[in-house]
Amino acid sequence: MAQYIVRRILIAIPTLLIISFVIFAILALAPGDPLAQFALNPAVPESTRELIRIQFGLDQPWYVRYVKWLTALARGDWGFSFGTRGPVIDLIWQRLPQTLIVVGLAYVIAVLIAIPIGVISAVKQYSWFDQVATFIAFIGFSVPSFFTGLVLMLVFAVNLKLFPIVYDSTLNLASWDGIVRQAHQMVLPVTVLVVQQTAALTRFMRSSMLDNLPLDYVRTARAKGLADQLVIIRHVLRNSLIPVVTLIALGIPTIFAGAIITENLFRVNGIGQLLITSIQNSDTPVVMAITFIFACLTVFFNLVADILYGVLDPRVRYS
Repeated sequence: MAQYIVRRILIAIPTLLIISFVIFAILALAPGDPLAQFALNPAVPESTRELIRIQFGLDQPWYVRYVKWLTALARGDWGFSFGTRGPVIDLIWQRLPQTLIVVGLAYVIAVLIAIPIGVISAVKQYSWFDQVATFIAFIGFSVPSFFTGLVLMLVFAVNLKLFPIVYDSTLNLASWDGIVRQAHQMVLPVTVLVVQQTAALTRFMRSSMLDNLPLDYVRTARAKGLADQLVIIRHVLRNSLIPVVTLIALGIPTIFAGAIITENLFRVNGIGQLLITSIQNSDTPVVMAITFIFACLTVFFNLVADILYGVLDPRVRYS
């Protein structure tokens, strides 16, 4: 196992290098001037604009800037934002807690809901429960998250006035009142992310269970006199979770990407809103840092999924 992990890490390094190179090239060659905000301000003289351009290294070819960015990244320096002039890593750390709270809670709830529903739907195939769950899952899977968010906002925030429209990121979570208000305003954005993830996980869990239920080892376990619940939970569920683990692990970076739309819809002051704002302002150091973090998360959780295979199925061997 240790050799396998080391080998995967060594493979991940050139993979991330290629990804970072492609992202940097796309951002550098994209139309638009990162310092357009200064060009639109007549009060800023041309000499000052040129000095700022030199300060950020924009007078150099993009591949030279990439090498410098990569060298700085190896030292733990993520660069400076064009907009705030502050370190990029500080901007990300300021926004990260809000994103982790919303995304983390939504994903845990989605997994806890999807797995039992998928198991019950497979065991009671074609029952009323299975048909209702399938119908709701198809709706949740088909409807885009921004539409779900708009509907929930219109019904529960605008008409019923049960929840706030705008997310307040300045609450003091050290007090009980702040915790209650935080939980109250998280209901709508968390619900949007839960609906999106639960639909996909439920259908995948149901399909995996149905693949395992007719197999010989299930009939053998039942023939030995084991209780049906024990057969389902101890044998079928464990084997069915093996492919689902991949979807769960790789879904973590995906839900971060899905949070981009949700955070902008509910004005959550998180990573997603920071990414959209940075794209609009051509703040390439921030965009580069966030997209590269998403790439690292994808590679990391892909490795986690492969390791969990061995935990769930002892027959898996790593060579």
